[in-house]
Amino acid sequence: MIRTLIVDDDFRVAGVHAGFVAEVPGFTVAGIAHTAAEARARVRELTPDLVLLDVYLPDEPGLAVLPDLAADTIVLSAATDAASITAAIRAGALNYLIKPFTTRQLAERLTAYARFRTQVATDRPFTQDDVDRAYRALHDQDRATTPKGQSSTTARLVSEQLRTSGAPLSAAEVAGELGMARATAQRYLTALADSGAVEMRLRYGATGRPEHEYVWIGS
Repeated sequence: MIRTLIVDDDFRVAGVHAGFVAEVPGFTVAGIAHTAAEARARVRELTPDLVLLDVYLPDEPGLAVLPDLAADTIVLSAATDAASITAAIRAGALNYLIKPFTTRQLAERLTAYARFRTQVATDRPFTQDDVDRAYRALHDQDRATTPKGQSSTTARLVSEQLRTSGAPLSAAEVAGELGMARATAQRYLTALADSGAVEMRLRYGATGRPEHEYVWIGS
């Protein structure tokens, strides 16, 4: 089993990611950390094979911690700036997955990482073809972070609307704020809920059927 440490400042998001990992064959959750200091301590105590690391931690940036972690690392973060992505690669991250993402998208990267581990688990000298295959194994199944048929720009707008609203929003309210059709807003909200970045609740009015509302819980 590939023992995995989840590092995320949000307790609920960390739990969602742990659930994602537990669903992937061959992986088990070794532990969870919510700060940079905890991440360092858990890596020393638990010696995980893999760390899923957020960029935004309360005591220190995740990218500052990354070089200190004696484990393979995949960054899971809402940080989309080029500086964060290049810093993660420079510090040794094997992959970078932008939140919000789906269970499938994380599972594909974990499965690719498992194949990579199998390919490099040998004492024999590598040929260039071996090196090329190992690199391909890590990224052959990488896909866009938004579901097929959806725009990453629109997904980011919907995410930002929920993130900054300060209150739960319905699909109709998101559609009204962003000037889009309610059905379009509903598709993006459903994808965000499936990814674990958004929690769906029921809003009960005075009369009629309850309405779905959505609350941002991602980082």
